[in-house]
Amino acid sequence: MKNNELTGENAHKGSSRRNFIIGSGLLFAGSVLKVNGAGLLDVPEPIIDIHQHTDFSGRTQEQLIAHQRKMGITTTILLPAGRPLNYGSTYYGVANGLQVKATGNEVCYKLAQQYPKEYRFGANEVPDFPDAIQEIEKYLKLGAPVIGELKFGVECDSPGMQKIYQLAQAYDVPVLMHWQYNMFNRGFERFYKMLEKYPKVNFLAHSQTWWANIGKEHKDENILYPKGKVVPGGLTDQLLRNYPNVYGDLSGFSGLYAMTRDEDHARGFLERHQDKLLYGSDCSDIFGSGEGCTGAQAIAAIRKFSATKEIERKILFNNAKKLLRL
Repeated sequence: MKNNELTGENAHKGSSRRNFIIGSGLLFAGSVLKVNGAGLLDVPEPIIDIHQHTDFSGRTQEQLIAHQRKMGITTTILLPAGRPLNYGSTYYGVANGLQVKATGNEVCYKLAQQYPKEYRFGANEVPDFPDAIQEIEKYLKLGAPVIGELKFGVECDSPGMQKIYQLAQAYDVPVLMHWQYNMFNRGFERFYKMLEKYPKVNFLAHSQTWWANIGKEHKDENILYPKGKVVPGGLTDQLLRNYPNVYGDLSGFSGLYAMTRDEDHARGFLERHQDKLLYGSDCSDIFGSGEGCTGAQAIAAIRKFSATKEIERKILFNNAKKLLRL
């Protein structure tokens, strides 16, 4: 958002209004507006965080709100967990709450209702639960712009997951998937088949296995956080290049590390896939800044490695706004 200088007869009214705003401590996305050296209001550029959780590792809702505001987030997508179940797909309860104690649909929905200008809610359920589709559809009908985070111990092309893809197609919403070798959404090497079978579904891909495969030097899938220089052309790079319906979610340590492990590669990667990458935090930190906050570090990395301001704004805001129709 740009500030326009006030001139003519409106200048005095504008000055008085500006003083009123400053004096009243008006908040914009949790940040007090400040006057810059030109005497104009500095309005923070909007940022959409596509990946956050309620009750993340015990963090309170008040701490979540403060965290997001500190980072300068203007819109947060709350990704719910499926219900707690003693199922094989939840590793008999070990992975309930997305393995981070995150809470489910109703908690995310209610928080988004309480803060409608700052929060939106996703829809999710354990995919092999008998009423999974009905539960997800309930929240899609309430306005959820995304299904996920799908983080369950199933094959990526299992019948339950394909029913979710079909539901996503019917409601024209993306699905956000957590890829972790031999753990969550197994069968990454077959993912392209789902992209081809469901070309009208937009897939948001996230986490260790997705980001480990940016380089074609990556050979051992047991290594979730490869180090060193990246050789362009890995499976993830290929999927982003060859399939219009797959996008990269830069959240979490895996997304941050994919950028920072090789700065030269990061610059080319962000430029090459500037229309396919979205910012997310997936951060359980309570401060919203510092070394413990991967969300704030990812924002800084995107700003550092984006070759142009246009690329930065696409990744931090425009791509998510377009994809999620916010």
